[in-house]
Amino acid sequence: MSTVIEQAVRARLVASAPRTDSVAATLRYDRGNPFAVQMSFPARATLEGVEVAWEFARELLVAGLDEPAGVGDVRVRPYGYDRTVVEFHALEGVAMVHIRTSEVRRFLRRAQHLVPVGREHEFLDLDQDLTELLRDAC
Repeated sequence: MSTVIEQAVRARLVASAPRTDSVAATLRYDRGNPFAVQMSFPARATLEGVEVAWEFARELLVAGLDEPAGVGDVRVRPYGYDRTVVEFHALEGVAMVHIRTSEVRRFLRRAQHLVPVGREHEFLDLDQDLTELLRDAC
């Protein structure tokens, strides 16, 4: 069984101007990092012209489907029928994207099959993490 799930989603990038652009984005879940999900955007969708990936808690994405969640760099909240808003806060400003909630739920179901919620700790390789930490400390 694969240890990584990737799912393409259509994200509607909400700009400060009265227009929105639809961009391809990718949601990614890696069993090797069981508490996190990643959302990446292609170069054409970013100010810097390079692919950008944001990593945040899977738990945040789950919570934000039903009520506003997050107080840091990433915030998630429901919006109308079958829409979820994900806000990315950085020094350069705020990027806001709308994603179909049904697509997010499908992604989260697939991640749940890979690593059940509440059992993430079973998939951590603490020995490897400690080895890397100590190696970098020397």
